[in-house]
Amino acid sequence: MSDIAEANTGTTPVRDGYEIDLAALTRWMEAHVEDFAGPIAIAQFKGGQSNPTYRLTTPGRSYVLRRKPPGELLKGAHAVEREAKVMTGLGKAGFPVPRVFGVCTDEDVIGTWFFVMDMVEGRIFWDARLPDVSDADRPAYFDAMNATMAALHGVDYEAVGLGDYGKPGNYFARQIGRWSKQYLADEEAGRDPNMDRLVAWLPENIPDGDETSVVHGDFRCDNMIFHPTEPRVLAVLDWELSTLGHPLADFAYHAMMYRMPPDIVAGLQGADLAALNIPSEDDYVAAYCRRMGRDGIPNWDFYIAFNFFRLAAIFHGIKGRVIRGTAANAQARERAKDFPRLAALAAEAMERCS
Repeated sequence: MSDIAEANTGTTPVRDGYEIDLAALTRWMEAHVEDFAGPIAIAQFKGGQSNPTYRLTTPGRSYVLRRKPPGELLKGAHAVEREAKVMTGLGKAGFPVPRVFGVCTDEDVIGTWFFVMDMVEGRIFWDARLPDVSDADRPAYFDAMNATMAALHGVDYEAVGLGDYGKPGNYFARQIGRWSKQYLADEEAGRDPNMDRLVAWLPENIPDGDETSVVHGDFRCDNMIFHPTEPRVLAVLDWELSTLGHPLADFAYHAMMYRMPPDIVAGLQGADLAALNIPSEDDYVAAYCRRMGRDGIPNWDFYIAFNFFRLAAIFHGIKGRVIRGTAANAQARERAKDFPRLAALAAEAMERCS
């Protein structure tokens, strides 16, 4: 098992400061969760989610609880109720998400807002090369990811109660403006010549055409639970960055794995795709287009450049917090070091557009 997988897989005893009043939680679940019967055994998932996540085991079944972290929070941050809302809506459309049993916005129960969902058992892959899958089966797993993303973008969000889940239209202009402003405002984190070029170039080169769908915002292999033995996605997790947005932004973020160094997040840069029997980037894009009825994706490298820029801006913010001493953990320091590499990859995609 890789170091990343080891750090994120499985559970640990509940960490200090993240304890939950099991008596209060049990009373809430008895009132709100269908067929619930205690007692509850609780453990905390290891993963580095910004919203603390717990496994609740009862004699009859297991559940997952996601909560806002304790303490003072920025307004609008850690919106667990949004995660519950989008999963509830997508579940109505038959999209693979865990079943949400209930949302609690009463802080008197466990101290913060939370929701409870089904525990989906299966496989999570932390390495985009899927080393634990046979060469013969690997294409089917990539096709399953591709089909799942196409299914998400095909959901009628109005029909499933998500018409107010975000602001439709003008997605790229709003996102570029937001991340440019954040990058330019953080003077302590410094400037990067590639980022400065992107800040100027991106808003002037947004492709024509505006579309809206539910977008996940962080669609990667390690945010999916696959069937234990089959190339089938049972559940898509971690909807913290989801909203209404442009489907090509979302798909390009996912397909960015082909150019992503594997030591930053799950990526395929440097991998021998033919030897691994993994479809090429062009073939993967073509499969999505077939599913969506698209005749290719003009200006493809713009969408890649945008996504590397967005991720670089996020890492630039982490760099600023490391410098100010408000994000001093080892992972944050590594993210700060990776910022210029992401900016360079964004610039490389930008240059392909000219």
